[in-house]
Amino acid sequence: MIHIVFQHADVDALQKSFELDESLKGDIVEIKDDYAVGPLYNLYIGEGMEQRRQWWRDVLAGGDNDGHVDTGLVDDSKTVAELVGTMRRNPEEKIWIWAAQNKHDVSGYYWLLNYMKEFRGRVFILYLNNLPFINEKGHIFYPLNLFEIAPREFLKARKLAREITLSEFEVDPDEWTKLSNENKGVRLLEGGKKLGQADYDYFDSELKKFITPDWQKASRIIHHFLSKAKVTTGDMYLLWRLKTMIAQEMFDVQGKVANMKDFEIKTKA
Repeated sequence: MIHIVFQHADVDALQKSFELDESLKGDIVEIKDDYAVGPLYNLYIGEGMEQRRQWWRDVLAGGDNDGHVDTGLVDDSKTVAELVGTMRRNPEEKIWIWAAQNKHDVSGYYWLLNYMKEFRGRVFILYLNNLPFINEKGHIFYPLNLFEIAPREFLKARKLAREITLSEFEVDPDEWTKLSNENKGVRLLEGGKKLGQADYDYFDSELKKFITPDWQKASRIIHHFLSKAKVTTGDMYLLWRLKTMIAQEMFDVQGKVANMKDFEIKTKA
């Protein structure tokens, strides 16, 4: 059995559940890119892949993550090629795709499905869509991320596994192609598996609310956004948006505009 997850923290959470149920045990494969942001056009061919890599180079430029794209640490194309090879060599092998109710996981599922078509009947989805679980304090909650679930709760979650249907293999890739052709920068989960889209500046107006007349480090502004905003995204994306607004001279800035702890921002004097 091969388990697929879309966030690094999910790997450890799922691994711990294996200690409670040996039948769950299997290899865990992490899809590392965040397909909820960035360009998607022609993503299954070289030109589209390189366009996306260049976009990430631009987003990560100037800080500690500059050059990270070219290290090979995030290479989902290689990961999925190895996965497809394993499935072809082992006709009894099965895949379980774990996805929680968030745009990151759902976008990753859509991206992955294109490579799973030939293995229909051997690919299962465990989608935690508005399902209640018990947290560490014994309270009922609705997890937005897989890693929020206690290891013992994975034993309940495994009962959700179902085969991806022929209809899903036909309809879902078409939905992803439609989204890819819209050339938008941000995916938003509208409920179930339905994704909407917005432009790259979608988070800007909310992010600007946390910039005050007093100097604040960019890291503090981003932290406040992530802790208070209803719809969030990754901190590197938010840092890129701050840098973009600074380049447009929307705010006063002091320090080297590189890592989020290197510079401070305030509203224009």
